[in-house]
Amino acid sequence: MRTNQNSLRAIVLTGLFAAIIYIGIWVLRIPIPAMVGRPFIHFGNTLTAVAILTLGLRNGMLAGIIGLGSFDILNGYAATSWLTMLEVVIVALVISGLFKAFNYQDSRRNIIILAIGAGVTKIFTSYCTSIVEALMAGTVFKVALVASFFSLPATVINSISTAICTPLLYFFLKRILQAVTKR
Repeated sequence: MRTNQNSLRAIVLTGLFAAIIYIGIWVLRIPIPAMVGRPFIHFGNTLTAVAILTLGLRNGMLAGIIGLGSFDILNGYAATSWLTMLEVVIVALVISGLFKAFNYQDSRRNIIILAIGAGVTKIFTSYCTSIVEALMAGTVFKVALVASFFSLPATVINSISTAICTPLLYFFLKRILQAVTKR
């Protein structure tokens, strides 16, 4: 999938991943109270990480941008959807950079490290996003820093979920894709 990003199979899988990411957020969404924004627990980040690992930087990032971005736009988060899309770009660059550093060897150890890296990156980007959201709402910068910090529980839970579920889903999906392509 990584070598031929413009093949029909790659384009179809990109769209499929975008739809699965959207549904993964829409179906399981557990709101958590926060001082900034309206965070919730979901599997969109995990599915985006799997898409990036499976499809490569460009198509995986597109699937994440389309899936997470369209969810935000269609479900009351349109004003900050651009921040979500920017977060996907940053997470995709980190995952792809680490994967390249591992010479694209998808051993269990490497994929676990990539998943943890994705989770940690998401915590950082969500903190920065919360600061921007608070500033957009007219909050003073120092207050935005503190309020954003106290709004991180949902992100931490999502990041732990990403670190645990990404390797499981990636290797499961890898087996399925190998079985399908052998036919």
